[in-house]
Amino acid sequence: MSGASLGAMLAYTGSGPYCYANSLAMMLGPAAPEAGAIETLTGSPFGMQLAGGAQPFFDPLGWDPELGLDAAVHLLGWRCERSHGGTPEEALERLRAACPALVGPVDFALLPYSPGGDGDHYVVVLAVEGDTVVLHDPHGHPFATLPAADFVAAWRAEAVEYLDTSYVMRTGFVRVRETPVEQALRDSLPAAVRWLEGRDDVPVPPGTLGGGTAALRLAEQVESGLAEGVRGMLVYFAVRVGVRRLADAAAWLERLGLPEPAAVAWEQARVLGALQHPLATGDDEAAAAGLRRLAPGYDRLRAALLAAGQRS
Repeated sequence: MSGASLGAMLAYTGSGPYCYANSLAMMLGPAAPEAGAIETLTGSPFGMQLAGGAQPFFDPLGWDPELGLDAAVHLLGWRCERSHGGTPEEALERLRAACPALVGPVDFALLPYSPGGDGDHYVVVLAVEGDTVVLHDPHGHPFATLPAADFVAAWRAEAVEYLDTSYVMRTGFVRVRETPVEQALRDSLPAAVRWLEGRDDVPVPPGTLGGGTAALRLAEQVESGLAEGVRGMLVYFAVRVGVRRLADAAAWLERLGLPEPAAVAWEQARVLGALQHPLATGDDEAAAAGLRRLAPGYDRLRAALLAAGQRS
């Protein structure tokens, strides 16, 4: 590991696009672990995918937030009711009766109180008061309000590609067993290995690549010219959230007494974080070189997790 030793690893604290992790933490209340632990439990740090061969995400092949949320809730010893579908009127009445509720995905671009938002998003709805929705938006908007019609339009989530329904929400959170967060994280490691290997039990869009192969292909695309919108998505979202995921995974792996996989995840975070400046400034040669450094780290992380599991 280059630079600072693992013993000097300084965990990141600050803002970032952790919408579903922060929303789940709000719903679990005082019993919730910190958002970084929840994010690690979702499995999101353990891979990369190039959806359809064109859209980069620094999360595993075939992974999506719905799968991740369900995994985290179960690993932490909770259960909840997930409901979806119906007409807009039925969905709003279901929400009115169930608040507070973890709601999403919603179409971030259709939330008028947060101009400039894009992609999928999760929030906690506190109440439906007449024709007004009151919510905590973890993107920095506590007690945000908007007309119910606007909220339902966003909640329909037509632009969210991984979702085949609308009006998804999770309510009725009940703790069914006491599971310390460290145990939950240990229990999540076999799934982390499977994500890094590439699971065959999750749907994958045609042409989608995963892991190091995805990083190498993205490097080629950077050199040949990124498609419209891809650079902005990398700069404003994908790199930011991907780095934080890896940094949080590294911190928690170290706390579990697993220094080898922690060191690999930490180095992956450093390599990915170093892409922000060249991507933002158009230094495509440096960005492509960084992606090629990133590519072999996914196999190294898998190998380190497997070795740690064999010793435990």
